[in-house]
Amino acid sequence: MTDILEPASATPEALRERIATELLAARARTAALTDCVDDHDLAAQHSPLMSPLVWDLAHIGNQEELWLLRNVGGRDPMHPEIDPLYDAFEHPRSERPSLPLLPPVEARAYAHEVRGRVLDLLAGTPLEGPEPLLQGGFAFGLIAQHEQQHDETMLITHQLRQGPAALVAPPPPPHQELLPAEVLVPAGPFTMGTDTEPWALDNERPAHLVDLPGYWLDTTPVSNGAYQAFIADGGYREPRWWTTEGWAHRCAAGLRAPLFWVEDGGQWLRRRFGTVEPVPADEPVLHVSWYEADAYARWAGRRLPTEAEWEKAARHDPASGRSRRYPWGDEAPGPELANLGQRHLQPAPVGSYPAGQSPYGARQLMGDVWEWTASDFRPYPDFRAWPYREYSEVFFGPEYKVLRGGCFAVAPVACRGTFRNWDYPVRRQIFAGFRTARSADTA
Repeated sequence: MTDILEPASATPEALRERIATELLAARARTAALTDCVDDHDLAAQHSPLMSPLVWDLAHIGNQEELWLLRNVGGRDPMHPEIDPLYDAFEHPRSERPSLPLLPPVEARAYAHEVRGRVLDLLAGTPLEGPEPLLQGGFAFGLIAQHEQQHDETMLITHQLRQGPAALVAPPPPPHQELLPAEVLVPAGPFTMGTDTEPWALDNERPAHLVDLPGYWLDTTPVSNGAYQAFIADGGYREPRWWTTEGWAHRCAAGLRAPLFWVEDGGQWLRRRFGTVEPVPADEPVLHVSWYEADAYARWAGRRLPTEAEWEKAARHDPASGRSRRYPWGDEAPGPELANLGQRHLQPAPVGSYPAGQSPYGARQLMGDVWEWTASDFRPYPDFRAWPYREYSEVFFGPEYKVLRGGCFAVAPVACRGTFRNWDYPVRRQIFAGFRTARSADTA
C-alpha cells in the first residue's frame, strides 16, 4: 500500500501547547457566538432543526466533562443530574426547548468551570503510554473538534435566526481568473483514509487502497451564476432531472431555489446572517440539498463525484504516489490556502486560493462549502468503532449522504483531507454546495 506521510512527532510540551491553543480557540469562538445575542435569543429555538444556542453551550461543557474529567481524569461527576438533558441521543432537537435546561448564566458558569479543571488536568496528564485515549492527545483533540463542530452548528442557527445581524466579518477578497472548467484525474490506485493522523475519527480509518477509473472533476465548486442557469432553464419544473425521491421531496417541500433565496423583480436576493443582498454570481452555490445538487448535475450532463473520487482529487500526489493531508500538502491550513475558521461569513469567489489547489489543479476542495458526493455514508473495510459507537456506526447506511471538504464555518482542527461529514439528502440549512464530475470515457 502507498505510504501516507506521517505528521511530524511533537514533544509532550509542544503537544500540550497545541492542545491548549485549540481548546482556547474553540472557547473564544463559542463565546463570540453566544455573547452577541441576549439571553432570550440564547434560550429561543430559531428552527425545529436546531437546538437553542444555550443547549449547545452547556452540551459542549458536559461532553468535555464526560470525556476528559471523568474518563481521562477519573473525577466524580460535577452535576450528574444534567447528563440526560445534554445527551444528543436522548432528546431530538425539536424537544430540547421544553427541557429544564440550564439558563444562560449557569450554562456559561458550568462550561467555564469545566474548562478550568480540564486545563489543570492537561498540565499533569501523560500524553503517551498504552492508554489509546491519551496517545497523541487524542481525547483532548476529540473535545477540541467537538466544540468547533458545535460552533459550526451554532453558526447555522445564527443563519436561521430572524432579526438584525448579530455577527460581522469582512468579505473574502475578490478573485477573477480564467480557469479550465474541469481537471482530469487519471485512472489508478490511491490510499484513502488514514492510519497516522493522530486526531482522526473512527470513520476516517483505516487507510486502504482504492483503484479508480479516470474521471473529470469540476475545477471549482458550482457557482451561483451557473445554478441560476439551471433555475432559469426550468430545472425545478422538470422531473426528468430528479430522482424519484428527490422529485417527491421537491414537490412536497415546494422547492424552487436554494434556501434563503427569493426572487424580486427578476433579481435573486438572499438572506445571509440577517442581511438581505443580491446573490453574487461568482460565489459557490450554498444551502442546496443533495437532491438539488444531483438534479443540477443531471441537467448539466454530469454527475456528483463519489466520495473516493473527491478524496483522490484532494489528496493524491501523482508525482510521489502518496496521499497528502491536504490538497496543497501537509502543512496546516493558512489564510492563503483555504477559507476556514469563520474568518468570513460566506464562501470566497470560485477560483480563489490558487496556493491551495490540489496536484490535479482542482481548487477550493478545502473550505468555502461542504461538497455533496454521490456516496452513502458507509464504513471503510475493517472499520472499528472507537471510542464510542454513536459517533459514526449508528449512522452508517443509505439514509445519509457523504459531504467532504469543510466550509467557511469549519475550524482547521476539524477539517482535513480524510474528514467525513454526512447528512440527510433533504438538508439545506447546512453550509453545503457541490461540484460535478464525469467519467473519462464520456464525451
